[in-house]
Amino acid sequence: MGTKSREIIWGGWIMGAEISAKHAREVATKAVREADRAEAEACSVRMEGYGGPAQPSPTIAQCLNGGMRWLEVECNRCKARASLPLDLIRRPRDTPIWKLVASRKCRSCRKGRSAPPAHMIRLTATQSITPYKWVHPTEER
Repeated sequence: MGTKSREIIWGGWIMGAEISAKHAREVATKAVREADRAEAEACSVRMEGYGGPAQPSPTIAQCLNGGMRWLEVECNRCKARASLPLDLIRRPRDTPIWKLVASRKCRSCRKGRSAPPAHMIRLTATQSITPYKWVHPTEER
């Protein structure tokens, strides 16, 4: 006669611990997603209320995780509006939203090397303004 194997003795405990860990991971993931969305919405309200970038602001990754995938901008000169997809912005994902202000320039009223800045309006979950058609500098318009 032999003794019980370790799998028989500890198998149920191990399986229960794995199930508990999986459930806790799912709950934590959902809580993080909700927190990211709430922070992005608060930043969006501050941007609309103050008329510009608000600090502190969430990072690009937090906005994408929270479901806020679009950034609405408006040119200061020609008042053209555009919705920019955050997942296509070529910046590291840990970049705060307020740091994108300096890189947003209007292409429609650009004259030579000078282009007026575009200010941020808000973050949205859905595209509400038609996207700006990006044209490569080597292509003809």
